[in-house]
Amino acid sequence: MDEGRRTVLFRLTTGKGIRAYRAFSAEYTRVAQQLRDEGYDVAPPPGARHYERLLVVGGVRTAPHAPTARVLERMFQRPVGALLRSAAEEPTDERDGSDWAPSPPVLNESDLLMTARDAASHSGEAAALRLDELTLDQLHDDLLALSRKYGCTAPSEVFQEASSLLQQVRVNLERTRSPEQHTRLYYAAAQASALLAAVSFDLGALTPAVSFARSAAQYGKTIDNGPVQAYAYGMLAFMAFWDGRPSESVRLAKTGQQFGGLGDTARRRLYAIEARAHGHLRADDQAQRAIRSALEQTGGQRDELHDDIGGEFGFDAARTAMSNATTCLLLRDPTGAEEFASTALTLLSSRPQTEVPIVVSGPAAIDLARARLMRDEVEGAQEALTPVFQVPPGWRGSGIMERLVAARIELTRPQFRGSPTALSLAEQIEDFSALSPARRLGAQSPLAIEA
Repeated sequence: MDEGRRTVLFRLTTGKGIRAYRAFSAEYTRVAQQLRDEGYDVAPPPGARHYERLLVVGGVRTAPHAPTARVLERMFQRPVGALLRSAAEEPTDERDGSDWAPSPPVLNESDLLMTARDAASHSGEAAALRLDELTLDQLHDDLLALSRKYGCTAPSEVFQEASSLLQQVRVNLERTRSPEQHTRLYYAAAQASALLAAVSFDLGALTPAVSFARSAAQYGKTIDNGPVQAYAYGMLAFMAFWDGRPSESVRLAKTGQQFGGLGDTARRRLYAIEARAHGHLRADDQAQRAIRSALEQTGGQRDELHDDIGGEFGFDAARTAMSNATTCLLLRDPTGAEEFASTALTLLSSRPQTEVPIVVSGPAAIDLARARLMRDEVEGAQEALTPVFQVPPGWRGSGIMERLVAARIELTRPQFRGSPTALSLAEQIEDFSALSPARRLGAQSPLAIEA
């Protein structure tokens, strides 16, 4: 096209990279919407044929009407008449730099008021998307109660409650824009996921247990909460040695110990888990060192998760002794195992019966029985197992079952052959195990394999 026949509009659209009709129409629509929002009357984009005529001098007989002209003038910061004249006739001072840096529009009070109204509307929406603090308080109380009654509640019931609480967290996260409330909700999600990890393991479902523990760790990382991450890594370490990966378990336990903000309880738990992992590796010195480290955590440091909430997140003296008894059994140390198991049971005996956690008392009693079997004391083992055989089927989790299977294998040693007491005890263990949820889910016990 001859330069003299091109309009200023042709030159400006070319310079802005919107010469093609589709690009021009998109930009026109965007600017038109801005003007419409400001209360102006605007027209739709010119048709493709009309647009092409606007690019040629004399292509249109009359200038565009006001609703169209208003958009073109905002787009190019020129009067519409100037846009339709020949580009060759445009003064040099208007042409220089106008292709790439048009003058900004002149603001008026209407523009300022519109922006202020937009800001007020957005801030109002943000304020409206905030949960009542009582909702978060109730969620916190429900998780605290579930954690504290965990050891005295059937695993299936814990699973249902924890699942419901996690779902509540997910729904509430969509209902608030408050960063502070998001932090509280992610903390609650971490707790619910951790409880689901623990109960999934108790039910003998290792794969979902690992997945829930990883979710808890991720939630903790999101809010930079050290104790939450430490608890989750302890769970993963525990599951690793139970799954036959004790070296990985040691690594995970040590990683958990590096998180900030941990109290004595958190560190005691991680050292006890590390000791168990070393026990599976038959690393006596490292296991004994970790046991000592667990018992030395008495500096009075606390954290909210392990101490203030506690319950399943806690790790008191009885639970520590129970775990250390299992470590001693892995090291084939019946004397140490009996001492720790007896300590755990003695500590638990001072509590009301309704407050004694089966997830601690059951394993401790079985460890005591197995320690006695290692010394060929069948009658003593039978006595220790008497309260265990009274545990209802719904409570017979993996922690109990793995130890019972290991005790059953102790009864296969040559010195017990022909013993009516040993035979009777073995049959009781088999009958008891057949009704456990963990057995129905197909759980297996590495402890039994290693026994």
